[in-house]
Amino acid sequence: MELSAREVTLAEVLMRHPDQVLSREQLLSRAWGDDVDPGSTVVDVYVRATRATRGEHRIETVRGMGYRLTAA
Repeated sequence: MELSAREVTLAEVLMRHPDQVLSREQLLSRAWGDDVDPGSTVVDVYVRATRATRGEHRIETVRGMGYRLTAA
């Protein structure tokens, strides 16, 4: 299975902070840089794509807060 470069970057950011909830803004800043619109839904799109590509449900949505990578 292949991930895009951005999916890999997103996964790396989440793996560096296991079990820690990261807000969309934190993920945008760390994976896309500061020049992305903070209202963008790009994080949601890439989380969905990463889950679909890897069949991965370890990326948990924490409603109203963000995302976290949970232990297997």
